Amino acid sequence: MPAPENREILTIDEAAALLGVSVKTFNKVLHSERIPARKIGREWKFSRQALIDWVGSGDSSAFYHPEKGDPGHRRTTGWQMKTD
Repeated sequence: MPAPENREILTIDEAAALLGVSVKTFNKVLHSERIPARKIGREWKFSRQALIDWVGSGDSSAFYHPEKGDPGHRRTTGWQMKTD
């Protein structure tokens, strides 16, 4: 079996490592974004190239400038800052 860094199909641990985030963070993104993935049995599987393409296709302006009429789009919605 090829070493994890050479495999095309990744586990959740390997996918998180590829993106340089913790498994906990990756799991949150998995459930809130449209990450390309398949659940096979009880495990998630990820294509290395699909994850790279997904990151490359992102547009950070959508985070900072959500579409009008979509107030829930910005991920900080619901955060409250206390000002004195």
